[in-house]
Amino acid sequence: MRFDTRLIHSGQPADPLTGAVNTPIYLSSTFKQSAPNRNRGYVYSRTANPTRSVLEAALASLESGRAGLAFSSGLGALVTLLEAFPSGSRIVAMDDLYGGTWRLFEHHRKQFGLRVDYVDMRDLAATADALRPSADLVYVESPTNPLLKLVDLKAVGRLAHAAGAAVAVDNTFATPALQRPIESGADIVLHSTTKYLGGHSDILGGALVLKEKRPATEFAWLQNAVGAIPSPFDCFLVLRGLHTLGVRMRAHEAGARAVAEVLARDGRVLRVLYPGLASHPQHALARRQMSGYGGIVSVELSGGIRAARRFLKRLRVFTLAESLGGVESLVDHPATMTHASVPRAEREAHGVTDGLLRLSCGIEDPADLADDVRSALGGL
Repeated sequence: MRFDTRLIHSGQPADPLTGAVNTPIYLSSTFKQSAPNRNRGYVYSRTANPTRSVLEAALASLESGRAGLAFSSGLGALVTLLEAFPSGSRIVAMDDLYGGTWRLFEHHRKQFGLRVDYVDMRDLAATADALRPSADLVYVESPTNPLLKLVDLKAVGRLAHAAGAAVAVDNTFATPALQRPIESGADIVLHSTTKYLGGHSDILGGALVLKEKRPATEFAWLQNAVGAIPSPFDCFLVLRGLHTLGVRMRAHEAGARAVAEVLARDGRVLRVLYPGLASHPQHALARRQMSGYGGIVSVELSGGIRAARRFLKRLRVFTLAESLGGVESLVDHPATMTHASVPRAEREAHGVTDGLLRLSCGIEDPADLADDVRSALGGL
């Protein structure tokens, strides 16, 4: 089956009890046992829940993995991932990361003795050097948040595996509609299902998808032990969102391309970051590695924070808010919002300046999004 068909059918059979086309929301916290430890596969909803099981199977199928695990948030998924690595383990991470990911890495580094080294993985020689003498985990975002850098997943995967490290890829921005990292050699895929997979800004969720069965068993134990699991209702909402992921991602991309082209032609813009533009330094990699360019555009305005504030005040369709990936267009000021926990010097060294804005283009008419951005630029 082709991908859009799999979004609706893979891992999502009709309910065997009633024939319901949509997976029921099983709100029970506990399940009857016929005898001690004799059950129908469900005992307690922290350990497993029928609605969650369907979502986990669907996510695994869509990401070409052997097993999926759902969590209460993207950071809930990440903290469970980090629990698999004991004190003294070494993580080599991309140097451009979501601020919450960086914050959690730094917390585990200081409190639990994880060793974390950051490297620009666009530079394969620097990445190879960073993996010496050994590493336990390579952690990648591609495209990155918020600078939309791309990592060559196959090349970095080869380097990591040669060094004995597992590879985890945060695929939140691309989604399996545009990129499937396990098919490029990754061992683990992470998602904030709050974003594009849910798609409607009405749930919090996260996920891990595992390439192998044995690590999946180990992570399922951690999922149960840590307990950062989603409610059955949130699982139902993510399943609902998956059904329209393909058509939504095409609409998101149409809006992002229209916005990026307006920004690229304006002299008040210092730089536009969008992999779909030929001017993006890794446009060729994006064409080779992804089947589309996504719905996120980042832009740096001349004039710094003052220009950013003027621009934000004039927007009418875009809403100033954290998060991304919903049907409505959102705009974020990373330096004071999503990446405020990163020290200024480090933030700016990586290019997250006070004039940088991240636009999550929704599924509104692309012409309206372009007009909104053009009008906001007129006030600079």
